[in-house]
Amino acid sequence: MGNRPYSRKELVDIILDSDKSVLEYDDDDITELVLETKVTKNINEAHDRKLTRGDLMADKLATFAGSWFFISFFLLALVLWIGVNVLLQNRSYDPYPFILLNLILSCIAAIQAPIIMMSQNRQEEKDRMRSKNDYRVNLKSEFLIEELYDKIEELNRSVLEMKETIKQNKAEQQP
Repeated sequence: MGNRPYSRKELVDIILDSDKSVLEYDDDDITELVLETKVTKNINEAHDRKLTRGDLMADKLATFAGSWFFISFFLLALVLWIGVNVLLQNRSYDPYPFILLNLILSCIAAIQAPIIMMSQNRQEEKDRMRSKNDYRVNLKSEFLIEELYDKIEELNRSVLEMKETIKQNKAEQQP
């Protein structure tokens, strides 16, 4: 069936992520093993099992900080802060140019940015796990399609042989 980058046994070994003991089986055993083995994994469950309490908190903060509620609330708080300090003028606790507000915003950004990055890194890890799972499923599908193609070719050869045998039998039976 053409040149394959892997032998069937190597392909099954890659698909199943098993040790080299799978190579002890013959092709029929390997085909049966692949058909019976599920390579698809629930990535969300596998990923969520590894999360720590800090990871969960970082994810919740990233979700909250990226919401319209947070943006609206934060914008309202900034407007109130600036409004109160402008109205109080000489008696304000943070007169223009709002140095205390700048310090608070800088501290929030300094803390919030790395936490959001941690959440994004975990999402990237989850995406890599999903990609690896997709690759395994695609390999298994490719293997099974090749097996089906080989079996169809074998059936076609058998049908052609049977037709040829029937023709010969008819030719022999004619006077």
